[in-house]
Amino acid sequence: MKTMSKTAFLFLLIMLINSGSFPEGHGSPPEIGIDERLGEYVPLTLSFQDEDGETVSLRQIISRPTVLSLVYYRCPGICNPLLSGLAEVLGKLQLEMGRDYNVLTVSFDPQDTPAIAIEKKKNYLTILKKEHAKESWRFLTGDPENIKKLTVAVGFKFKKEGDEFVHPAALIILSPDGKVIRYLYGITFLPFDVNMAFVEASKGRVGPSIRRALLFCYKYDPKGRKYGLNIMRLAGTAITFFAITFFAYLTITGRRKQVK
Repeated sequence: MKTMSKTAFLFLLIMLINSGSFPEGHGSPPEIGIDERLGEYVPLTLSFQDEDGETVSLRQIISRPTVLSLVYYRCPGICNPLLSGLAEVLGKLQLEMGRDYNVLTVSFDPQDTPAIAIEKKKNYLTILKKEHAKESWRFLTGDPENIKKLTVAVGFKFKKEGDEFVHPAALIILSPDGKVIRYLYGITFLPFDVNMAFVEASKGRVGPSIRRALLFCYKYDPKGRKYGLNIMRLAGTAITFFAITFFAYLTITGRRKQVK
């Protein structure tokens, strides 16, 4: 009887875990978010326009470990905090920009222009105040075809709603040959995490993603233009945690009784 109870409880636990994985998508990957492409490569032959209006290929920029941020320059929401967080953490690194790593920001909005990109760049160079930043942090714009190829290559999923976009917030670390090395989620970053990601990228070694749980427990509110707690996911995670704890308790106490 006790064995049957434990079996039933374990079955319930598995159902809870499965239902909590994609509570809003009925088992399918989310339409908006990041489908990690660790170990895969971005097509370095893709061409974009830089902030000066010059056509450049990704190969010209990703010549050393590179941190990629995908944003749109007219974003009223999370893009600005993301780029501010990036500028702040880069300012704390002992690695030298332009020698040890490059920085690449690409707009996924085809309506963005080099004129908008250069103004955005000026804002974040003011925050960064680091030598060689002007040459080593590039702000690109592009056409729909190349934007799609790049975002698909790194698993970046976004959706247009009216004049704005709903999209995830993350940094993507690339090796000099364009391999996807690591994802850093959120809008604030630790110098240690970024430094280690660059070291791994220099060796072409894929590393674990950082703060995946943050993205999992938060969702974007297009009306409020901000990320808020995803109550359903958070509740599902909490229920699963307590269920596992309770099951472990039943197992341990059952064994103790058998010993006695």
